[in-house]
Amino acid sequence: MRKGLRALSLLMGTATAAALMIPLAAGTASAGDSPVGFYYGTDSWPVTVTGSAPYHEPVIGGGYGGYIGMAGNWARTQGCRTGSFLAFSAANSAQANLNYTKYRIGIGTGVYWYMGGPGVDPHWNGTAAEAARWGAQQAAWALAAIQKLHVTYPVVWADIEMPQIAPAPDNGWNAAYTSPCSGVVRAGHAHTPASVDRAEFNAFAAYITGHSRYHVGVYSSAQVWTTIFGTGTASLIPNTYEWTYWPETSRLSNAPVGWCLRGGAGCAQFFGGQTSASKYALMWQWSGGGGITNGVGDFDQIDFARMR
Repeated sequence: MRKGLRALSLLMGTATAAALMIPLAAGTASAGDSPVGFYYGTDSWPVTVTGSAPYHEPVIGGGYGGYIGMAGNWARTQGCRTGSFLAFSAANSAQANLNYTKYRIGIGTGVYWYMGGPGVDPHWNGTAAEAARWGAQQAAWALAAIQKLHVTYPVVWADIEMPQIAPAPDNGWNAAYTSPCSGVVRAGHAHTPASVDRAEFNAFAAYITGHSRYHVGVYSSAQVWTTIFGTGTASLIPNTYEWTYWPETSRLSNAPVGWCLRGGAGCAQFFGGQTSASKYALMWQWSGGGGITNGVGDFDQIDFARMR
């Protein structure tokens, strides 16, 4: 993701239909991905998926195995002028859902919530209790947004990153700001304890699982995760689904087989004490996010078998 690093300002259309929770299809592996149980997909901003159904992954081929879009954004809820984008493609969602429901290919549509840390909470007071309230509030917003979308994938992703864009380059995970949209760090509050950050995430996860049938996952990278949560107890998420974005490549010809890029260009690195061997390691954004662009869009590797 790291969508804000791109010079994109288009506002995506809103998908229709109520949220749908149905068992994942027992589809066969696509010709373009391997081993059995893996599918290529895309996320966030629109990509051009050409041809007729069943649809194929752009450029690299194989069945179009899924689309993961942004259900909402903390900065958008606060009315910020910057950083308030909504990276959701109704067209890609519909294509992925048709592949899933009619042709038994992939996962259909999943969603993520672009989270703001404790430091952009409009009621910030520095306590873990307030951070937890802010996490639960964002979870409630996420579930409300999902009701307006046709979501088939049973994991709601908490997007925890440091996008290096206004109004909060760290999305409020490390620093506390004078107000959510100000971009001004409070004096003496350039660092937030990992325990406070973790209180927010725990409350987000508890609200999602307590008020819906969805599971909770995290989109992040090992580098960012440790910068926010450290390397101690607060960093460990052994039973939480994960979607990593490291490493990445600009070369779509290096599309992965399993959890490793072709040509020896690297293997997926997960975080919070997990590796690709974990049953909770589900996705990898291997190209297109942030500054490592490919000219097409965000490409993902999806372990379909682990959530079947």
